[in-house]
Amino acid sequence: MKRNAIIVGASSGIGLELAKVLAANGYSVGLVARRLNLLSELARELPTRAFTKAIDVSKPIEAMPLLRELIVEMNNVELFVIGAGIGFINPELDWERERETIDLNVSGFAAIINVAVEHLQARGSGHIVGISSLAALCGSGGAPAYNASKAFMSNYLQGLRQRFCKLKLPVVVTDVQPGLVDTAMAKGEGLFWMASPQKAAHQIFDAIRKRRIHVYVTRRWRVIAWVLRVLPDSFYDKL
Repeated sequence: MKRNAIIVGASSGIGLELAKVLAANGYSVGLVARRLNLLSELARELPTRAFTKAIDVSKPIEAMPLLRELIVEMNNVELFVIGAGIGFINPELDWERERETIDLNVSGFAAIINVAVEHLQARGSGHIVGISSLAALCGSGGAPAYNASKAFMSNYLQGLRQRFCKLKLPVVVTDVQPGLVDTAMAKGEGLFWMASPQKAAHQIFDAIRKRRIHVYVTRRWRVIAWVLRVLPDSFYDKL
């Protein structure tokens, strides 16, 4: 049976590499990002059929109908990967950067995933993958909006999982929480355990294949996640 997937945020980083992995495993892919030229270049490299759609996720009112158009063009999409996102080191709390982060990572994320839910609920089954971050587990004085937006993503994904469970629909909702991946999003000093986007994409595909509901990428970050969960706030605030 033909399998169709839509990757939102496919022009670079994890989304780009995951599109390659999915295509190599037989998926026809819908590639979504703002930069259509980069999507077209990627589409030409893939071994399966690829659809492209320029969508600015930070503008939900325009983005939602465009994603619906792509779903109709592809027909019977079973997998949605929402990986579009942005983040800034912003200890000065420059409002423009905070607003841009919230527009894309919160409002845009919720709008795009709303369309995916609408389609999969009507379809009766499927899989949603949200690319959150280990940053969802804690606040950051250096990047307040970014960490808070990732906490929103992970919480929202959990809520959707519970919703589908109550509806008794076999829709898997996977929360992917990467640590550090070598993309434009990885900023700051003292970075460690940096994974390549290729390695991250393969681990995410493994989680998709196994229908996991949560995964740390790479897997070693589960140790840091455990520490963050048990660390007292009074100690964390001084770090």
